[in-house]
Amino acid sequence: MATDSLVISNLTAGYGDVTVLWDVSLVIPASGITALIGSNGAGKTTLMRVISGVVAARSGSITWGGRPAANREPQDILRAGIAHVPEGRRLFGPMTVEENLLMGGYARQCGNAELARDLEWVYEVFPKLRERRSQAAGTMSGGEQQMCAIGRGLMSKPRLLMIDELSLGLSPVMVDQLVADLKALSREGLAIFLVEQDVATALDLAEAAFVMDRGRIVRHGAAAELAADPHVQEAYIGSMG
Repeated sequence: MATDSLVISNLTAGYGDVTVLWDVSLVIPASGITALIGSNGAGKTTLMRVISGVVAARSGSITWGGRPAANREPQDILRAGIAHVPEGRRLFGPMTVEENLLMGGYARQCGNAELARDLEWVYEVFPKLRERRSQAAGTMSGGEQQMCAIGRGLMSKPRLLMIDELSLGLSPVMVDQLVADLKALSREGLAIFLVEQDVATALDLAEAAFVMDRGRIVRHGAAAELAADPHVQEAYIGSMG
């Protein structure tokens, strides 16, 4: 097991008196694209929130790069190289695109010259954001807002980028564009952990995948094998087709 992977072991978490995650164990490699699929309410978003420090783990462990990472402050997780693009994008609507992007870089506490270089890199990844740099983020299309949310995550220069519901509310054309962009980022060495409502898209994009049901990991393996699994097809792909 690579020491630079994200390793989750016997993780339990929830909200108040409600337990959402039960003994979750999985490994997210330090490269490639890994997907987490499952029905609504299965616990996928909660798992991402625990990893990013927004929700506390009740028991179990998380290690990142061989170091403990459970129950650390979100800013510490971000500085350690894990960025979280949340469901719904959570942009600052009245602020410009560029202001939103810069918000993603400030946690690194680097100089203005380095921020400017990173901003230029994000504009190369998403040229549309360069065109919209002075526009209020809340006035853009859903696809452009998703680009901005991902770009904000990239501004922290992560080694692992977590994206919750990439395709939610987006046109098929925009989803195809974002899929191509993520594949390019993965080829450059960025590890990506994806929660996605469109299971067929997720399994086509990822190399490996986990299936979550009622807060537990019930299947895992190569994404192509899961896509061909009759149970996965019936439970998640066919029902969403």
